[in-house]
Amino acid sequence: MCGIVGIVSSSPVNQQVYDALLLLQHRGQDSTGIATADGSTFHMHKSKGQVREAYRTRNMRSLSGTVGLGHVRYATSGSAGNEQEAQPFYVNAPYGIVLVHNGNLTNTRELSRDLFHIDRRHVNSTSDTELLLNVLANELQASLSGLDLDPDTVFNAVSQVHERVEGSYAAIAMIAGHGLLAFRDPFGIRPLVLGRRPGAGQDEWIVASESLVLESAGYQLVRDVAPGEAVFITPSGELHIRQCATKPRLVPCSFEYVYLARPDSVMNGISVYDARLRLGNRLADTIAEHMPLGDIDVVMPIPDSSRPAAMQVSQKLGIEYREGFYKNRYIGRTFIMPGQEQRSKSVRQKLNAMGSEFRGKNILIVDDSVVRGTTSQQIVQMAREAGANKVTFTSAAPPVRFPHVYGINMPSRAELVAHGRKIPDIAKALGADHMIYQEVADMQSAIIEGSDVTELEMSCFTGEYVTGTVSEEYLAWVEQNQLS
Repeated sequence: MCGIVGIVSSSPVNQQVYDALLLLQHRGQDSTGIATADGSTFHMHKSKGQVREAYRTRNMRSLSGTVGLGHVRYATSGSAGNEQEAQPFYVNAPYGIVLVHNGNLTNTRELSRDLFHIDRRHVNSTSDTELLLNVLANELQASLSGLDLDPDTVFNAVSQVHERVEGSYAAIAMIAGHGLLAFRDPFGIRPLVLGRRPGAGQDEWIVASESLVLESAGYQLVRDVAPGEAVFITPSGELHIRQCATKPRLVPCSFEYVYLARPDSVMNGISVYDARLRLGNRLADTIAEHMPLGDIDVVMPIPDSSRPAAMQVSQKLGIEYREGFYKNRYIGRTFIMPGQEQRSKSVRQKLNAMGSEFRGKNILIVDDSVVRGTTSQQIVQMAREAGANKVTFTSAAPPVRFPHVYGINMPSRAELVAHGRKIPDIAKALGADHMIYQEVADMQSAIIEGSDVTELEMSCFTGEYVTGTVSEEYLAWVEQNQLS
């Protein structure tokens, strides 16, 4: 999971991209990068750390031009600590291409082999984004028949990318002197939205991971980029769109709605906030089935992403809603921090339990999901130390039992607290008196209700991988070669 944005403007774009990345910071905190195009010249700055730390006045001044793109990184492939793997990535031919990518490719071994032995291209990192960039560059080179680059040539190249690349990818690229290209994998696993606003003598365009970026900058949400679709925008604001996949099928990632996206975003026609409210309603029904409600004194969320679900649980069950955990907002999201030791240390830094809300009470805690269990275990311990009598832990998502290979850092089954355990055993591992999870069918129906979406990517809950190419051998390879 990363955050990406691309803008074609009638005025300097550097501040616009920077502001957009601030709004996407929740999607990645390892590194960030901005690239702009001033005619046929690219300017780029990228750095480890968060957006506010990465760009100084001298960096912003160097990012001239009216076309630009940006990235915030949460490492799911490659090294989180290697600044050379921060995005964007660049190749100088054909024309010069800069690219950012959100997602995870699942045939990196095959692509690496073919790029070297067949395409004769050198890849200088372990990042799958550099692989994607080189595949695009190679296919664009092969599609060219003259010096000029037209939208048909670009779209033909994207069609070939879809044929060669497997996995999840929402990508934005700049082609020097020609414009901005954005495309989405044929399953639409990772989100990408398109917006427009009037500019000085031309339409201005934006593509971004989440709609809140558009609203903040005064863009009108046009629509989501469809699965398999490509959008090409010239520097003068001419928009070209084509479906480039043979069998596109919308299967967005369920975890976007459970945890990853901001609640004030709308993706694939689904309000993230409304989806989380509905998750709370269905979770309340499951809680009522599994335990006597008289044993619960208060309902508490783990701030912030579980708050909508917890409010609905409280309302539907008629149990008092209280906020007993205070959040330090200057600590990053622990789930997306690299390394188990860093995640564990950050839980106590991020949350503090207020004793007056816990002392002598039976607490029902609502979290958005439970992945490794590290955070949940410490939260239960904090509640007990604050004086809670009993602690029931609930999750608005089902048990995470399988690796996620499409852009979320869950590579190993062994580190997932629910893998190979029954629910009472999970409660014991967390130190809770009771553990209650959302049902898979309830999660799916809660998210897609009222939308045109008919299916979701739910592999970490079900073990069913939508691309159909994820084998047991591949999962074993990921576990051995990818650290979380």
